Amino acid sequence: MVTVKAGTRPPWVGLGAAVWVQIAAGNAYTFPLYSHSLKSVLGFNQQQLTMLGVANDIGENVGLIPGIASNKLPPWLILLIGALACFSGYGVLWLAVSRTLYPLPYWLLWIALCVATNSNAWFTTAVLVTNMRNFPLSRGTVAGILKGYGGLSAAVFTEIYSVLLRNSSSKLLLFLVLGIPILCFIMMYFVRPCTPASSEDPAERAHFLFIQVASVVLGLYVLTTTVLDDVLTLSATVTNTFVVIMVLLLMAPLAIPVKMTLYPTRASNSGTLGQTVGSSDSLNHAEGLDNGEGNADKAEPLLKPSPSTTSLASEGDDSSDVAMLLAEGVGAVKRKRRPKRGEDFKFSEAVVKADFWLLFVVYFVGVGSGVTVLNNLAQIGIAQGFRDTTILLSLFSFGNFVGRLGGGVVSEHFVRSKTIPGQFG
Repeated sequence: MVTVKAGTRPPWVGLGAAVWVQIAAGNAYTFPLYSHSLKSVLGFNQQQLTMLGVANDIGENVGLIPGIASNKLPPWLILLIGALACFSGYGVLWLAVSRTLYPLPYWLLWIALCVATNSNAWFTTAVLVTNMRNFPLSRGTVAGILKGYGGLSAAVFTEIYSVLLRNSSSKLLLFLVLGIPILCFIMMYFVRPCTPASSEDPAERAHFLFIQVASVVLGLYVLTTTVLDDVLTLSATVTNTFVVIMVLLLMAPLAIPVKMTLYPTRASNSGTLGQTVGSSDSLNHAEGLDNGEGNADKAEPLLKPSPSTTSLASEGDDSSDVAMLLAEGVGAVKRKRRPKRGEDFKFSEAVVKADFWLLFVVYFVGVGSGVTVLNNLAQIGIAQGFRDTTILLSLFSFGNFVGRLGGGVVSEHFVRSKTIPGQFG
C-alpha cells in the first residue's frame, strides 16, 4: 500500500518537485536541436529523418502502459522506469552522433528514439496523477500548471543548448542521457501521495496564482534571453548569469512551502465545531427515541420543506460531496457506483463513454498538427535561411506553454462554476 504523507506543506512540495520533472519530460521537444546532426553526421536523407520524427512522436504520446501502471505502482517506481528508458534510449543516440559506435543500424536508432521519448509518458503520468490526487478540488488548475511547464520545457532546453552546451548536439544528447535521470532520482522522494490540501484554506487560490504568474515570467524571460543571445554578442559571464536566473525562476513554486514553514497558519476549528454539533444532534435524536418521540403512531404529518430548509439541505449536500471527494482522494473511502463526469474512471469505464472518444479525436487531430511542425522545425528554419533554429523553437515553446496553462485555468473556471454554484458570482 502506498504511504500517504500528511500535512499541508507536502502537497505543495510535491507540486514544486513536479515542475522540475515536467521540464525534464519535455526532452522530446529537443528533436529539432539535434535532428540536423542525424542528417549530416549519419548521412540520413529527409525521408529517413521524417521517420525518426515519427518514432519521436510515438514514444512521446503512447502512454497506455504508464497509465495502467500508475494505479498499481508508486510514483517513485514510475519515475525510475522513465529514467531508465531515457538513459538507454538517448544513450544509443549519443553513441551514434558522437561516433563512439559507428555505424549503428537505422532500425536500432528508430527503436532507441522511441524508447527515449517514451520516458516522457512515464514522467508526465507520475506527476500528473499524483498531484491531481493531492489537489482533488483543483485538478484543472494543477493540470494546466504542470502541462504548461511541460510545454515551456523546450525553451528551457534551448537555453541550455545555446548557452551552456554551445550548440553542440552530442553534448545535448549526453545531457539528456545523464542529466534527466539524475534529476528524476533527486525528485523521487518528493513526488509522492499526500493528504489533499484543504479546500477551506483561503490562501490556496493565491498560491496557485503565484505559480501561474511565476511560470509566465519564466516563459517571457527564457524567450527574451534566447533572442538576446542570438542577436547580441554576450560574454560567457552574462550568458551563464541568464541560466542561473532561469534556475531560480524554476524554483519559484518551492517558495510556497517555505512560506508555510516560516509563517504557519492556524488550523480552522470549524471542522471540530461541526463534529461537535453533529454529535449533539445525534445524541438528542437518540434521547427522543427513548422518550417515545419516534413512535410512528404519534408522528406528525410530513410538512413541505420551506425554501430556506431546501437551501440548507443543498449546502449540506455540497459539503458532504466535498468531504467525500477528499476522502476518495486520500483513498480512505471507495464507493461502488459509476463515476460521474469529472471523477476518476477506470479504463474499462472510460472507453464506453462518448466523452472519452471525443477527447481522443480532438487530441489526435490537434496535437498531430503541432508535432508535425515541431519535427520539421529545423528544416523549415534552414529553408528560410536561419543559421540556427533556437529562436523558432523558443517561440513554439512559449505558444505551447500559453495554450496549456490557459486551458487549465479556463477549464477549472467552468468546472467550478458548474459544480459549486455561486462561487464565481
